[in-house]
Amino acid sequence: MKYNQLGESNLKVSEICLGTMTYGHQNTIEESHQQLDYAIAQGINFIDTAEMYPVPPRGETQGRTEAYIGEWLKKQQRDRLIIATKIAGPGRPFKWLRGGDIKVDRDNIKQAVDDSLKRLQTDYIDLYQIHWPDRYVPTFGQTEYNPSFERETVSIAEQLEAFADVIKAGKIRYLGLSNETPWGVSEFIRVSQQLGLPRVVSIQNAYNLLNRVFDSALAEVSRHTNVGLLAYSPLGFGFLSGKYTGDNTPENTRITLFPGFGQRYLKPNVNEAVAEYVKIAKKYNLKPAQLAIAFVQSRWFVSSTIIGATTLEQLQENLGSLNVVLDKEILAELDLVHTRYPNSAP
Repeated sequence: MKYNQLGESNLKVSEICLGTMTYGHQNTIEESHQQLDYAIAQGINFIDTAEMYPVPPRGETQGRTEAYIGEWLKKQQRDRLIIATKIAGPGRPFKWLRGGDIKVDRDNIKQAVDDSLKRLQTDYIDLYQIHWPDRYVPTFGQTEYNPSFERETVSIAEQLEAFADVIKAGKIRYLGLSNETPWGVSEFIRVSQQLGLPRVVSIQNAYNLLNRVFDSALAEVSRHTNVGLLAYSPLGFGFLSGKYTGDNTPENTRITLFPGFGQRYLKPNVNEAVAEYVKIAKKYNLKPAQLAIAFVQSRWFVSSTIIGATTLEQLQENLGSLNVVLDKEILAELDLVHTRYPNSAP
């Protein structure tokens, strides 16, 4: 396992991060702890969660993922682990979360941090992320910016001032963004420099063979600001594992359990692109999932790749990507598919 410096922090994160959004819905607490034990035994020191998990978000399960991790975390050597979680933002109908008023403002930040600390049974959070921007932006598969959807927002300066207080209090160590845009990252950096406020160290966005939007403007921003990517959904909601190829509709997967939840990936050319990537994997005697994850890990701007699994066997297979090195020939073949089917599921 390799460890990478995360932005301008002193955090050294494992190149694989364990994602946990299934804990508390698709995974029991026993299964969750089994995965966590296995992950750290393989050298993973980085665990990612969120206050709204598990997904799909529901009032009766909200916070359960953090609670499951907290029961496990209290038995671990805390300083050897890097725990990341997130505050939810406006734009989603979460009436059960702080009464539905979930602006990223001072009161909500303080309450969300305190609630996460309690559920996680820890005194501090290593990386605290804004799950999606407080302002309107296209997110989760939306691609067109529409000014008519703009809404009242908490200023970036006000957000950073509030985060500065919880950092000063020792409750969080570093701040990160998620589902952000090039303008957003640049503005957070500009405001923090101008006002002497906490600097964001990471951005957690989707990145995979079906969604390489980060390759252009965000990659440039990442390079010049030293804000590393924490790549989520490296398997494209499971599509890149090849399990949905042909007429396959396996049971107990998110697509079959939660119809409509994976709309981001139910788009033209997705199946065609996946079929081509699966062919490349078979040509080189690789598991499709391992090829997909290895591709993400190969990108220069990726600080850590977030993988999730509903079974221990899936986790073990996904971690097999650590032994896969993609040479120029394989990368060229992947690029050819991307040229034919560019960003099928952005």
